[in-house]
Amino acid sequence: MYLKISHTTEYHYDEPVQYALQRLRLTPVNLPGQTVRNWKTLVDGAAIEVSYDDQFGNRTHLVSLDADRTTLCIEAKGEVETEDRAGVFGAHQSYVPLWLYARETPLTKPGKRIRELAKAAGGATELERMHALMTIIHETVRYEQGETQVGTSAEEALERGKGVCQDHAHILISAARTLGLPARYVSGYLMMEDHPQQTASHAWADVHIAGLGWVGSRSRQQGLPGRPLCPHRLGAMLPRCRAGVGTGARHRHRDSEGGRDGRATRAEPSSELKRNWSAVLSKRGWIISPFQ
Repeated sequence: MYLKISHTTEYHYDEPVQYALQRLRLTPVNLPGQTVRNWKTLVDGAAIEVSYDDQFGNRTHLVSLDADRTTLCIEAKGEVETEDRAGVFGAHQSYVPLWLYARETPLTKPGKRIRELAKAAGGATELERMHALMTIIHETVRYEQGETQVGTSAEEALERGKGVCQDHAHILISAARTLGLPARYVSGYLMMEDHPQQTASHAWADVHIAGLGWVGSRSRQQGLPGRPLCPHRLGAMLPRCRAGVGTGARHRHRDSEGGRDGRATRAEPSSELKRNWSAVLSKRGWIISPFQ
């Protein structure tokens, strides 16, 4: 399927920002079953200083904010062709070793509930156990927005019994690693015919299965049937969660782990500037639709 995607992020600052650097990871990658036909990232209020591929293969743009700006607008858009491969993406190909995806991290550290969940997943093969595990997660953790935050761990989300796709992915990753299987966090776009304009990205998990390679296990968000997926970032669940975008900005949609959509750094301001550097995200959304 051909997908046409337009993703816009805007920031409005209360006070002019003198200096900030931000890393953007908003470019879909070419993978088995996914071909990027064309893509571009436009930035108003900042300059793209350098572009490179990070250790996970994510296309990354480093941008510097123009001095005395109170607004910043980032638009990522393009066309992507996807193919249904039943979730199988094949052999591991990355700069980082496979064992990195088996590490325990703060948000995926297994507790008693995660270990019990992993034991409950039956099956004659690793693939069958992962299917069983995802089914248990669907039944145990109801999809409900506003119940968890970016820093909610897999164990905490499982205890609450409520969460969003990010939490389902964290729980699956934690349980899979408990069973000795490498797993990674993936974020991207989800095609929903009845919701072409969305205000949150989608997240899911890939598990590495012997003989198959990476296999995607996506949560059935709000009970919706399968839709074309377009991953734009792969990650290894690093020790620290992905931070919000923008210097001093309060970002209401922050992804969880495995590389960062945006990460800002800056020269250390005075205490007075710190108090004034506050901002709210005024608009973040994307429209994904079949290409006409």
